[in-house]
Amino acid sequence: MSTRRMTVGQALVEFLARQYTVDGDRRERTIAGTFGIFGHGNVAGLGQALRQANEQDPELMPYYQARNEQAMVHQAVGYARMHRRLGTFAAAASVGPGAANMLTGAALATSNRMPALLLPSDTFATRVADPVLQQLEHPHDTSLQVTDAFRPLSRFFDRVDRPEQLFSIALAALRVLTDPAETGAVTIALPEDVQAEPVDVPEEFLAEREWHLRRPLPEHGPLERAVRVIRQARRPLIVAGGGVLYSHAEDQLRALAEATGIPVGTTQAGGGVLDWDHPQNLGGIGATGSSAANRYAAQADVIIGIGTRYSDFTTASRTVFQHERPAFVNVNVAAFDAYKHGSQLPVIADARETLTALSRELQDWRLPAEAAEEAAALKRDWDAAVDEAFVPSGAELPGQPEIIGAVNSAIDGRDVLIQAAGSLPGDLQKLWRTRDPLGYHVEYAFSCMGYEIAGGLGVRRGLDALDDDRDVVVMVGDGSYLMLHTELLTAVAEGLKIIVVLIQNHGYASIGHLSETVGTDRFGTWYRTYDKQAKNFQGDEVLPVDLAANARSYGMDVIEVEPGPGAIDDLKAALATAKAKDTSTFIHINSDPLVYAPEGDGWWDVPVAEVSELPSTQRALEEYRQEKKRQRPLLG
Repeated sequence: MSTRRMTVGQALVEFLARQYTVDGDRRERTIAGTFGIFGHGNVAGLGQALRQANEQDPELMPYYQARNEQAMVHQAVGYARMHRRLGTFAAAASVGPGAANMLTGAALATSNRMPALLLPSDTFATRVADPVLQQLEHPHDTSLQVTDAFRPLSRFFDRVDRPEQLFSIALAALRVLTDPAETGAVTIALPEDVQAEPVDVPEEFLAEREWHLRRPLPEHGPLERAVRVIRQARRPLIVAGGGVLYSHAEDQLRALAEATGIPVGTTQAGGGVLDWDHPQNLGGIGATGSSAANRYAAQADVIIGIGTRYSDFTTASRTVFQHERPAFVNVNVAAFDAYKHGSQLPVIADARETLTALSRELQDWRLPAEAAEEAAALKRDWDAAVDEAFVPSGAELPGQPEIIGAVNSAIDGRDVLIQAAGSLPGDLQKLWRTRDPLGYHVEYAFSCMGYEIAGGLGVRRGLDALDDDRDVVVMVGDGSYLMLHTELLTAVAEGLKIIVVLIQNHGYASIGHLSETVGTDRFGTWYRTYDKQAKNFQGDEVLPVDLAANARSYGMDVIEVEPGPGAIDDLKAALATAKAKDTSTFIHINSDPLVYAPEGDGWWDVPVAEVSELPSTQRALEEYRQEKKRQRPLLG
């Protein structure tokens, strides 16, 4: 067996450069490139390896800078979604704080079932210098380090304590990274000394390797039982999640819905799998869903979940399905999700293959006329409510719904919307109208403040890799923007075009509204000058913040929409200008945070203090107890 003498860092870089994910006739690099912030722990290991690769062959493992370790992972996730989990990025961080900064990204990737390869550095495996700079010291366990915090946040974790371990660890990591049921954050901790140590690397380890995605077929028994139950249904409903998108199953979903007439409600991850105006699309379902989907779901007797993990927002904290004995047909490649809510009808299989089989088995079955008529009426009513919400108010400060309507109408149907946190995800699930499976990207499994700009850059990179020139539109509130905006510099440095629409309402709009519902009166949610006597931030003096100037300082082209009755028209004009450019644009608009989207009949379980001297909390508790009565302890 021929070998090459290399450092662990060099061997890992070259190994990753030659891994390919294959899905049918589609083959692409599993790791499209590596983000890295170099420092104590990785500058002499992976840093040297990436520099050497760049010198010898710039295409071998492309390297990209980032300004924040968390943001590196967000970019990897945004890229992976555009590639339907076939490709992602690696992200390398230094010892201690560099690695710790990456933890939030790891949790986000795993929560969203999105592949991302994390390469945090660790302290000396040999402990020749102990303790080193940025090392944790626990007297009860001196082996415990920052990288151990990745264990509960990762779908796979291992540490290369000896050079010879690299081969088995790297192969195991790629297996999980490319497994549709297991994917998420995959972490290989790399001690700083081991990264630079030599090892004899077999040529076979460095050869091209293909990882073929599993598309398991539905087994006959589970499929037959599911079909039998669906045929007996009087009011079935499909809940379409992100698994439909990742399985390339949107065509099969549409075919089943059209052939049977079964209505569809979509999760945040499943947004876009049907065109918004498709007759069977009732819109988003759950806590922030549409009244059409939620009212139909209230009496659904069979719920067909396709690629959904049934989060509390999807089930409205287990209140949306109110039928006396609902049956859940859960189609999912992951058994963990297929068995949720006590389902007795799990179909552990690929979404595309199962939808194809269901269409074949149900080709002579049709939704009862009464249910079809009700679904159509509910959709008409909801569409009319959204139309009304989009009408400009002419107010000095427009509300968020009309801002969303303006952005929606000013961009192309194939453009990609990016969002993650605050009040925008809820309003977008209700209001956004998309005509492309990849056009709606709201990260809501972790709903991470700060994801938007970094995730948007990942989406841009993903589209560029596909030679897709559609625009990427990031909508972000000022609260989330302040969490992580430094990647604007990355957009400028690399000439990556994104359009950022910053909605400034001088506070945390989402938590402010939630605070009212639980009786705490928006406490701590306004951006106001600190009142030293009252010891709070509840006054009227707005902070003199200029976020447009902040974006301009990064080198962004900035368009400021001034308050006034013409703000919505000015916003549309700004978007037209931004779309015509080849460079990134930052659009700033002020909004009224007290203007809400139409009510969608959803609820979210957030406990209220059961003992309180505040009248607002006492009233909230009574309302909370009424809602709790609708909650079901077990759905299936």
